[in-house]
Amino acid sequence: MSTGPDRRADPETADVAAAGTVVASMTALSRVSGFVRDIVLSHFLGASGAADAFFVAFRIPNFFRRLFAEGAFAQAFVPVLAEYRSGDRRALNDFVRAVAGNLTVVLTIVTVAGIFGAFGLVVVFAPGFVGDDVRLSLATDMLRVTFPYLAFISLTAFAGATLNSFHRYAVPAFTPVLLNLSLIGAALVAAPVFSEPAMALAWGVLVAGIAQLLFQLPSLRRLELLLLPRIDWRDPGVRKVGSLLGPAVFAASVHQVNGLISGILASLLVTGSISWLYYADRLMEVPIGVVAVALGTVLLPNLSRLHIEDDREGFASTLDWGFRMAILFALPAAAALFVLAVPLVGTMFHHGEFDARDARMTAAALQAFALGLPALVLVKIAAPGFFARQDTRTPFRYAAVSVGVNIAAGLAMFWWLKHVGLALALGIAATVNALLLIRGLLRRSDYAPTRALWRTLLAASVASAVMVAALAWFVPFDDAWLDAGAFAFETFGIDTFVAARALVLALAVIAGFVVYAAAAYVMGVRPRDMRHRV
Repeated sequence: MSTGPDRRADPETADVAAAGTVVASMTALSRVSGFVRDIVLSHFLGASGAADAFFVAFRIPNFFRRLFAEGAFAQAFVPVLAEYRSGDRRALNDFVRAVAGNLTVVLTIVTVAGIFGAFGLVVVFAPGFVGDDVRLSLATDMLRVTFPYLAFISLTAFAGATLNSFHRYAVPAFTPVLLNLSLIGAALVAAPVFSEPAMALAWGVLVAGIAQLLFQLPSLRRLELLLLPRIDWRDPGVRKVGSLLGPAVFAASVHQVNGLISGILASLLVTGSISWLYYADRLMEVPIGVVAVALGTVLLPNLSRLHIEDDREGFASTLDWGFRMAILFALPAAAALFVLAVPLVGTMFHHGEFDARDARMTAAALQAFALGLPALVLVKIAAPGFFARQDTRTPFRYAAVSVGVNIAAGLAMFWWLKHVGLALALGIAATVNALLLIRGLLRRSDYAPTRALWRTLLAASVASAVMVAALAWFVPFDDAWLDAGAFAFETFGIDTFVAARALVLALAVIAGFVVYAAAAYVMGVRPRDMRHRV
């Protein structure tokens, strides 16, 4: 931490840990509502052809959203916005107006092109649908409805990045809840009205995009940043964002690119492969969202400010804090997901159209995903160290290597291990990317591991091992989670199988958390270690 003036008295300083807690809490709420959403979808669609079609139609606009809006755009926009914040207010307003206007024009053109090119996009993103007229036609019709979601959610991401830069984290972090509520409503209320019930979900996605954008606007207005957009391609700030944006498109969204590749290969496998990977990914997204996204969200604006202030000590200490938090939470999360894969999938999704085979296939993918989870979290911490310095080219090169590794590993394993091989390939690629990013930070002397980091790594490793042993003893065998007549559940006196599974799983999660926290405390981890102010 920097040795300058008292940062607590400076209104521009931030309690990074507190901000991270806010984002993590709101994100956790989003993930919980997302679980409810996926439980409803799995019951409603299972792993059917209609499910595959919807997930492709949903993935395509989400891929472009993550690629350009939440990924690359935020990484290019936030550091430049940090420069304008330290200068003239009028220049700041002109910059925000120009970015909003130019972004709206680009999104309008892309959206129209996407609607008219829906058939071609489905063929590119799911080549395995070619020859399957039902899935191909349904996915195309759905995509024409869902693709405009890209425009609304991208503008939402722009608004959220602006709010985060002004240390307003709660509203952007809560916004995804609206998507989950919209899809739940579409499945439970609107679906019976449609001749093809799954089509209701596509309309639910579009409604959610509009609602999410409107939800952000009052917060922008309170910051006096709800401004009339203007088109200005020559604005200096816009040109700087544009120069950073190209490499950032790839660098910040490498996981999405790798996920796209996996989805394309999965479409060549048996029906259900896309859905198994989707449901497994949704479970893995919980720790990524609560830990990685929360940390990355608060790190980027603060690291950008520290870079502008030329506070190298504060920059390095903030990165070190981020790595320590990543280790402390990602290691036990990965271990728990691996051990509890079948219980989690069985509890969340094994009902309705989602049968025992689907549950086993999804659980296998989840275990493969879990192996790469720590690396995915570390990428989210290390990458802002480059983006905050307005360096998008270096992580671009590392991302290119990661994608190459993913393609090679995926092609090598997916015919052999099917969808599980694709999940493993993602983890291998993420590990390569994380190692390259960390090595780059070390070589540039932007970061050096501290003794606190090594102590945290040792404590988290030992505590995770103790937790795994406790869970292995406490949790029933995998078959019990897929057998409605398992005696382990009947002894609780609960009539419904789903409720019994949920009760035992909740007890297992609580027990695992308590054991991990106690073991970490014995190893020297204290609550004060999680605090950080810059």
